[in-house]
This record gives sequence, C-alpha cells and structure tokens, in this order.
Amino acid sequence: MPGRPDSPATRALAWLYAPPPQQAVLAALCALEREIGASLRPGLDHQLAHTRLAWWREECARCARGEPQHPLTRELTALCAPAGDAPLAGLVGLVDTATWDLAAATFATRRELLGYCERWSAAMIDPLARLATQAAPHRAAAAVWAQASALGVKLRELELLLALAPDARMGRVRLPLEELDTAQVSCERLAELPWPPSLAHLVRERHGQLRSALESSVTALSPGARAPLRGLIVWAAIASGHSARAERQLPDASSQRDPQRFSDSWRAWRAARRVAAGPSLPH
Repeated sequence: MPGRPDSPATRALAWLYAPPPQQAVLAALCALEREIGASLRPGLDHQLAHTRLAWWREECARCARGEPQHPLTRELTALCAPAGDAPLAGLVGLVDTATWDLAAATFATRRELLGYCERWSAAMIDPLARLATQAAPHRAAAAVWAQASALGVKLRELELLLALAPDARMGRVRLPLEELDTAQVSCERLAELPWPPSLAHLVRERHGQLRSALESSVTALSPGARAPLRGLIVWAAIASGHSARAERQLPDASSQRDPQRFSDSWRAWRAARRVAAGPSLPH
C-alpha cells in the first residue's frame, strides 16, 4: 500500500490532514498519477510511451467495470468500494491528460483548458468526495460531489499556472492560445524570463481570479462537508499560498516549484484548524 505521497507539498499536506480513510485513497491516486505520468519522462521512446498509455486506458476501463489487474487499481477498487457505484469512473482522466501532454497539444480556447482540468478532477478529486459522503443521502452527496469537482478544476488550473515556464520549456503551453493572441504574446515567450508586461499582466490577473474562485468553492461547501473534505481544503489553501507568492515574483517566475516547507506547513495547519470554524481559506 502506498504511504505518504512522494509528491509536491500540496499533495503531501493534503494527505496529512485528510481523514484516515481518504489518506489511503489519496496516496494510491497520487501513486497512480505518477505511474501514468512516467509515460512522459524524457528520453522514453515515443512509441513505447503511447503503448504504455494505451494499456493504462484499458486498465482504467477495467477498473471502472470492477475488473482491475494492476496492483494500484486493485487497491483503489477495494478502498473505494464503500463509496458505492462507480467512484472510479473518471479515473481515465489521468490517461486523457497524460496523452494530451505527450502530444504537447495546446489549448486553443479556455473551454479546452477547462475540459483538461475537468478530466483531472474527475480522476483525482471525485473519488475523495464520494468517499467523504458515503453516509449522506444521495441528493446531499451529489451536491457535494459537484462542489468538490468544481474546486478540483480550479485547483488543477492553478497548478498548471504555477508551472508555466518549466512546462513551456517542455513544449507544453498551459494558457489558451486565444488569450495569448489577445495579449500579443507568442507561445515561445512563455519559456523566456522575465516575461513581457502584457504576459505578466495576463498571468497576474489569472492568479487572482483562481484564488478568488478557490475561496468561493470552499465557501460553497456545506458545513457538514468541510470536515470530511479537510484534506482537499488544505490542498486548496497551500496552492493559494503558492499562487500569491508566484504573483509577487512577476514578471519573473521560478523555474522550479519552491516548496517553502515551513510556510506551507503553517498554512496547512491553519487551514485545517479553520475547517470547523469557517469556510474561508487563510490569508
């Protein structure tokens, strides 16, 4: 069984503060995300990468039918069984996003970027939300699923925004082309620091919008859903802190994700403490 996720601080701290039943699920999901993402590692033969992703697509379909073969998907199936029907139906979203990244496909519109983030959220966030609401009436549970999924979409876009420059150097453009065109910025300029004023303004504006949207998503959660989704709320709080720090650095952008372990740990603790007292993300 995977232990604490060997991942960025957002995932590791989300795991730390998640209720115990969700810890095992989140650890397994993070391990699966890394396993599928290994198809993108530099130097891997392109045909082999496609073959690996094709196998994982079939495995995710088997998992959705309750017939997994890989140890990770078998474990996930067992862990998510208490959540009822189809908690892993969206797991193929991890393959969808990896396939998009392997092709270095660009987002022509914001709708395409939204679709990418929705697939990731369906894979990574929906199982946690379903497990958190397993004892709730269906109507109430369905409302929480929708709210958590929307939070996950914003969370994933913020993670992409935080890695704009290093991703651009790998040929992955994480901003919609239509918005870059409006700002009169070429895709290639994303990889070159410092950014021009028009690009810095675009990124700064989106950071603020996403932090506000994350806070609104947490606020929208019913009081009864906040404690079961404590890990997800901590995850959002850490990502929000990273966003504020990245915005202050503009027009420069760090080429690596600085973990800032002490401040991240402090923010995670504060977010967890505030779950019972109120919905807002700590500032």
